[in-house]
Amino acid sequence: MSSSVISNGANLAKYMDLPQNGKVIAEYIWIDGSNGIRTKGKTLDKKPTSVDDLPEWNFDGSSTEQAPGHDSDVYLRPVAMYPDPFRRGDNVIVLAECWNNDGTPNKKNHRYAASKLFEAHGDAEIWFGIEQEYTLFDEYGNVYGWPKGGFPGPQGPYYCGVGTGKVYARDVVESHYRACLYAGINISGINAEVMPSQWEFQVGPNLGISMGDQLWVARYLLERVAEDFGVKVSFHPKPLQGDWNGAGCHTNVSTKNMRLEGGMKYIEEAIEQLSLRHKEHISVYGEDNDKRLTGRHETASIAQFSSGVANRGASVRIPRSVNKDGYGYFEDRRPASNIDPYLVTGIMVETVCGSIPGVDMVAEALRE
Repeated sequence: MSSSVISNGANLAKYMDLPQNGKVIAEYIWIDGSNGIRTKGKTLDKKPTSVDDLPEWNFDGSSTEQAPGHDSDVYLRPVAMYPDPFRRGDNVIVLAECWNNDGTPNKKNHRYAASKLFEAHGDAEIWFGIEQEYTLFDEYGNVYGWPKGGFPGPQGPYYCGVGTGKVYARDVVESHYRACLYAGINISGINAEVMPSQWEFQVGPNLGISMGDQLWVARYLLERVAEDFGVKVSFHPKPLQGDWNGAGCHTNVSTKNMRLEGGMKYIEEAIEQLSLRHKEHISVYGEDNDKRLTGRHETASIAQFSSGVANRGASVRIPRSVNKDGYGYFEDRRPASNIDPYLVTGIMVETVCGSIPGVDMVAEALRE
């Protein structure tokens, strides 16, 4: 597919091989006011060995829906660092929190509140694994690989499919997989999804706040890789109306007690707590999730909580193997593909492990 928007890798390679004369490039990334990713590069005089070596920076928040024009500076405080698979060498990707100039977390900095909950419940050793689904489109907004002006055959042969006509854009997916591994993301797998040109990657198990950190960086890597192929990435939970599956972010959860023999007791207690806060969880489980959680296409109804063993039509699923063993984890199937993982993991620990003074993840999601 020839396109003017695809990166010219051959030309770029000539310059990427040039020496940097001892300098290091740090690509700062952050979450903007529309739950998207922004990024800009900074030259450092030497290789950073930890986040503490990285300087605080700032940006124009009025251009990212994060600050008014008359008071537009928003500060970037580094919280995590990863090897850069695009520039390689000593160059790094820096995940940063956004802070206002009055010392308060910016309205889209939900990481700060979530981290307080994880710190308070550190003894629970809560693990997460998130299944990130997404859909690929071409530069003109058509689902990638679909017939122009038409549709492929009905769903059925595409999930975990192999072969031309069943799988689209595997080169994008494989490139992203390698980029994640290089960057140190705990990516645990990939697969083609039920709708053609819909894919999934899984990150985890990750402890506490690192789940949100690594999912955001993995999303950044996916969008950067897609640039090279002239492909658009959509995280919308129902990118195409009709008899097509939506896209979610199924969230697998376990505490230390759930992973030990007899852990089913704690799994069942957690599910009971989740049932009592269904509306609160739905409120932070992604925009337009009502278009996806219809009770069809392997989803539960958004209006009612349900749970079951090996039931992919339930709000929360207990895997068959967990039910057999009597310990392990559960899967919350309600989160949409466009979630902020800090809100989802934060409210999960709040519900399962207990609230703490000064933190309310539902109110956090509404903070302006």
